[in-house]
Amino acid sequence: MATLSELLPIEAIRLDVPAADWREAVEAAGALMTATGSSTAAYTAEMVANVEENGPYIVIAPGLAFAHARPSPAVLRTGMSWVRLEEPVEFGHEANDPVSLVVGLAAKDSGDHTAAMAALARLLADPPTADALRDAPTPEALHLALGGGGEGTGAGEGTGTGAARS
Repeated sequence: MATLSELLPIEAIRLDVPAADWREAVEAAGALMTATGSSTAAYTAEMVANVEENGPYIVIAPGLAFAHARPSPAVLRTGMSWVRLEEPVEFGHEANDPVSLVVGLAAKDSGDHTAAMAALARLLADPPTADALRDAPTPEALHLALGGGGEGTGAGEGTGTGAARS
């Protein structure tokens, strides 16, 4: 599978996005994957339908939603998007609301889905890297933090955290 920094191009990262509710937040993540050629608009509708049908299980940690749907013909290639919301929104999750970060995933198959989730979890489990990602002042700084600690053994020093602290 491609690295996180390859799956998540700078063009698929938007920071401080306004969203009135969870639907708009998921739609923002889907629109970025459509714009970067990972999926069609139909996949965005599938992501929204997934939450409508299955509830807010995509809110996997406090403040974090992992927006996705099943692999489908609407997925053109495996890719991701990153949407940091201007103001948090409620998804209806008892423990992890409100959500301020929506990471979108369009996966060609379930193996890609699992690998992308695991790679993201490794990054977010490393406090300096998680801070750099959450506080990144620009999409470029966020992308740098992804590349600096994204591939494997756990991030650590050199993840670009200094850039987020200006």
